[in-house]
Amino acid sequence: MIAKADLLSCKQDLEAHIGSRVRLKSNGGRKRTIIHEGILESCSLNVFTVRCPVSANYNEHVSFSYVDMLTKTVEVKFADEDDHYESSEYVS
Repeated sequence: MIAKADLLSCKQDLEAHIGSRVRLKSNGGRKRTIIHEGILESCSLNVFTVRCPVSANYNEHVSFSYVDMLTKTVEVKFADEDDHYESSEYVS
């Protein structure tokens, strides 16, 4: 079971990375994986939002809940200075 403290810890960790590059890997169903790369834009009470540039004139926005991270439905990795992505693991 997911505790409220786990959700708060997850949210605080993401808030520390607002404005950072991030890669999200999620289950698209039927053995399909969806990967989004973008900038962590905001963290609200229950969800976080990532802005993914598609072209020069268009940005796609995706949002996931903190529960998605804790249940490993979505995997979040933060980019370091050399564009290597570092995994963020949460264990409940």
